[in-house]
Amino acid sequence: MMIECKSAGDFANVNKRRKEEGQKGRQLRAEFGDRLTYLLFLCGYFGKTYLRYEADEEFDWVWEHRITDFDQFGL
Repeated sequence: MMIECKSAGDFANVNKRRKEEGQKGRQLRAEFGDRLTYLLFLCGYFGKTYLRYEADEEFDWVWEHRITDFDQFGL
């Protein structure tokens, strides 16, 4: 499992980087296969557009204000 912590002060900055994250996720899956869980820990402003893109890339996420959601990943 890999967890990437993401923090955003506004909605614009995260949308600029979402394609980079998709590419990173594809590279990690190519290296580690389906056994890899790539999880985003989100703090700050992440809108529907960003979340939809990440869901399309098959990334899961946990919000800072719902930290107990890590339980469903065995953490």
